[in-house]
Amino acid sequence: MHSPNKNDFQAAVTQANNESSFESELSILRDVFRLLPTGVTVQDDNGAFVLVNDAAAATLQRAAAALDLSQLNDRREACLELLRAGRPAVLEESIAGGKAKQVLLTSHRPVRIAERNLLISSSTDISEQKAFEEHLFRSAYYDELTGLPTRRVIEHRVNSLLKYDNGQGRFALAFLDVDNFKHINDYYGHSVGDALLAEMAKRVGLDLRESDILSRISGDEFVLLLNPIENESEVAEFIRFILQRLKAPFYIDQSEIFASTSIGVSLYPEHGRSYEELRQNADIAMYRVKNGSKGAAAFFDASMEREALARMKVEQALRVAILEKRFCCAFQPKVDIRTQEIQGVEALVRLRDDEGVIQAPSTFINLATELGLIDELTHLVLAEIVKSIDLINETFGPDTTISMNVAAKQAGNPEFMGPFAQAIEATGFPKRFMIEVTEDAFVTKTHFHDEILPLFRKLGVRISIDDFGIGYSSLSALADITADEIKIDRSFITDIHKRPRSQGILRAIESLSEALGMTVIAEGLESFEELAYLQAATKIRYAQGYYFSKPIFLEDLKLATPRVSEARAGLVSRPAPETRAAYARTGTYRR
Repeated sequence: MHSPNKNDFQAAVTQANNESSFESELSILRDVFRLLPTGVTVQDDNGAFVLVNDAAAATLQRAAAALDLSQLNDRREACLELLRAGRPAVLEESIAGGKAKQVLLTSHRPVRIAERNLLISSSTDISEQKAFEEHLFRSAYYDELTGLPTRRVIEHRVNSLLKYDNGQGRFALAFLDVDNFKHINDYYGHSVGDALLAEMAKRVGLDLRESDILSRISGDEFVLLLNPIENESEVAEFIRFILQRLKAPFYIDQSEIFASTSIGVSLYPEHGRSYEELRQNADIAMYRVKNGSKGAAAFFDASMEREALARMKVEQALRVAILEKRFCCAFQPKVDIRTQEIQGVEALVRLRDDEGVIQAPSTFINLATELGLIDELTHLVLAEIVKSIDLINETFGPDTTISMNVAAKQAGNPEFMGPFAQAIEATGFPKRFMIEVTEDAFVTKTHFHDEILPLFRKLGVRISIDDFGIGYSSLSALADITADEIKIDRSFITDIHKRPRSQGILRAIESLSEALGMTVIAEGLESFEELAYLQAATKIRYAQGYYFSKPIFLEDLKLATPRVSEARAGLVSRPAPETRAAYARTGTYRR
C-alpha cells in the first residue's frame, strides 16, 4: 500500500487550488454573461432555451406580454429554421407593448458545441436610433403641421406616373392657395393660422381616393394630385365640391373664421408632360383666380401663359429699376382749408421707365410688395426726400411736415422698422416726418403698437392713419391708438355735399378723432363744392387733393418757375376749380 509522501500532498493541494480557481472563474463568467447589457440567449435544436441572461429575460417577458401565441410560435419556428439550415442572420424585431415601440437588432448564429447544435442569439436595443431615423424621414417627406406629404413626395409620385405612362393615363394637378392668409395670421395670430391650415388640409382630404395625394408644399400653398381621371368635367365637379366645403366657417380658438381658397388646375397630358410644367401651369391658373374674384377655380389655358410671360417681364423691369434707382418722388401738399396755408407735403413715389415715361404706383407698388422689394423701395423714397430737402424747403417752407407711406406689412415688422427709424434719425430732421400707415397696422396682432410706435415717438416722428374708413376698423383697437392724424379716404369725400349718409359718417369720424386728439385730413378733395361743404358744415381744418394741387415734381417746378415763392402761393390760391372727371385710386399703398 502506497503511503502518501510530501509530493503527493503538494499535488493534491495544487489540484484543489486549480479546481477552486476554475470554479471562481466560471462563476465570474456566469455573472458577466448574466449582467451583459446586450440580451443573449442559447437555444437547442428543440427550441428550448439553454441559457438566458437578464437583459434577454426582460425582453422575452415584454414579448410574451405584447405578442400573441401565434407570433411567439412564428418567432420560435424562424429560429429553428436558421439552426437547421446552419445559416446566420441579422434581423430587426419590433415589440409594440408599453408606451413606445421597442426595436431590437438581433444576430442569430448557429454553432456546434459538445456534440450539440445550438443557436446563439444576441439582441441590441436600437429603439432610439430607429425613432431618430423615423423623425428624419418624416421631416424630409411629411409636413410637421398638417401631416401631409411634402413637395418631394408628390413630385416623385407624378414623375413615376409619367415614367410608366403608356399614353393612356390621365391625371390632374391642382394648385391651392389660401386667400388673404397673411391678414388672418396678423389678425388672429400665427397659432390660429397654423390651426386653420391643418383644418383646411383635413377638409380637402376627406373624400380623396388612395391613389390621390394632397401635399403641403409651403406656407399656405397645397398641391393636389387627382389620379386617375376620365375628363375635365369630372375634375371641375370635384374642385367645386372642395371649394364649397372650404367656404363653411372654421371654429378655432373660440373664433369663427371664414377663409376661401383659390385653385388653379392643369391636366396631363394637355397642359404639360413634366411635373414642373404641370405645377407651373396650375400655379399660373391659380394666379388668374387671385387677380380676379378669389375663392374660385380656373383651368390652365394658353392665354394665361402669355400673361405670365408679360408679368415676368414687368417683374424683371422692376428689379432692374430698383437696382438702378430709377425712382423719383412727386410731392402733394396738405392744405389748411381755413387759412390756405400749406401744413405739410406727402411724398409719392414714381417710376421712370426705360423711355423716361413716368409710371404711376398702380403699375409697380403691389408687385413690389408681392416680390419682397417694398422695403428697398421705401428706403429709396426716403433717400429721394433727403436729396430734395432744399427744394422742399424752398417750395413749401422749412416747417412743413413730410409724409411718406409705409405698408401695414412693413409697419408690423421690427426687422424693417428698426433700421428704417435709424435712417430717419440719420437725416438730421426726424421731427418733420409723418409716417402714414393703414389701419390694419393698428388693429392686427403685430409688433407695431407695442414696439415700433414708441421707437418713432422717441424720435419725434408723427404717425398718420391712412385711408381711414375702408379697412378693418375696430373701435376697441382705435381707443388704444396714439396716432397724430387720421386721413379720411376720398371715397367719403367725393360729392360729400350730395350724400347725406356720407355726411353722417364724416361727422362720426370727426367726433371720434376729436375725442382721441387726432387731426383730421380729408383726402382726394377735387371740387369747390366739396371744399365749401367741409368749410361750412365741419370743423375739419386740413385737406389734400387735386383741387389744390396735383403731385409736383420739384425739379420741373424749379425749371418752370424762377420765383419759387410765387409757385408756392399758386398751390393754394387757384382762381377756379380744376377737377378730374376720372380720378381713381392707384393702388392699395400710395407712395
